[in-house]
Amino acid sequence: MSTAAGRRLDTAEQRRFARIAVWLLVVTIGYNILEGIVAVAAGLTAGSVALTGFGFDSAIEVVAAAIVLWRLRAELRHGTVDERQERRAMRALAITFFALAAYIVAEGIRDLVTTARPETSLIGIGLTALSAVIMPTLAFYKRRNGQRLGSRLVVTDAAETKLCAWLSISTLAGLGLYALIGWAWLDTIAGFVIAYFAIREGREAWVAEKDA
Repeated sequence: MSTAAGRRLDTAEQRRFARIAVWLLVVTIGYNILEGIVAVAAGLTAGSVALTGFGFDSAIEVVAAAIVLWRLRAELRHGTVDERQERRAMRALAITFFALAAYIVAEGIRDLVTTARPETSLIGIGLTALSAVIMPTLAFYKRRNGQRLGSRLVVTDAAETKLCAWLSISTLAGLGLYALIGWAWLDTIAGFVIAYFAIREGREAWVAEKDA
């Protein structure tokens, strides 16, 4: 059953998927808070644009997951999905992607101009290696559950988690190669790769919101 304002979560199975989505979001928020604190601290200490940007992405992931968590809990309480509120949440998610890309590009250009050389961060390498395992796993289960639930918002949040997985891999590659080869611009290039994925995912989220 649906109305102009929303659609109903009218089956026990849908409500079960919604509760699973809530649990996955709580795990995402908890891990990203820890990841963000460690990454930003290590990135600022080492002077690494990629690692600092990776940490700020964790903060954005927390904000995005909190938005979706708030919407899902409201749906579970009321048994309906407010599609207008869902569209606003989609737009907010898109903006978080663009904000991340703008920050990374600005910092990357600054470092290229000033020829800044980051220090090797073993903590950063270890953290991104761990995230390269955890984040793809979370993204997979969030996307699958979102598709079963029929929620564009949950699927979009899974895309943001998938982006975080790509960020983990690209940042790990940049930090690792810099540690081995010592080419300072590799850190900035890794940051630009992150910005590219952020812009792409943000555009997809914005288009999905407008088409809704």
